[in-house]
Amino acid sequence: MEIDVKERCDLACEILQVTNDGNDLAPEHLKLLEMAVNGFLSDKGWEAFKDLHRQVKAGYKKPWLHAIEHLTQDQDGYVRWKGEVVEHFTFDDYREEEDAATELAERCRLLEKHGIKPTMKDVVWFWDEKYSHLS
Repeated sequence: MEIDVKERCDLACEILQVTNDGNDLAPEHLKLLEMAVNGFLSDKGWEAFKDLHRQVKAGYKKPWLHAIEHLTQDQDGYVRWKGEVVEHFTFDDYREEEDAATELAERCRLLEKHGIKPTMKDVVWFWDEKYSHLS
């Protein structure tokens, strides 16, 4: 099925306008938008793109990274816990990234349990030195 160029570009522009030029989209949604604009979507991809457009029009909420509540990732690879940057991921392997995200979330939850706001400094840089003993 050939998708009308004007239609897909109009939808893409609407998505970009609502999502801070795409900066508020999850990386996989930005990639979907890019593929739509360039005409590289299958019928299934086109349906996913139209669904993304509906989500954006209804009030887009960035999906959790690996379905882990409070964990999101921006376009530059920075991982956030409740909006605070706590790590940077550049994994090529999905499973390795998922494992790292799970460990990261566990650390964030543990710090919060002890009244410490998770930051990159505490979750990554000083974890072994200051916090790994927490349970």
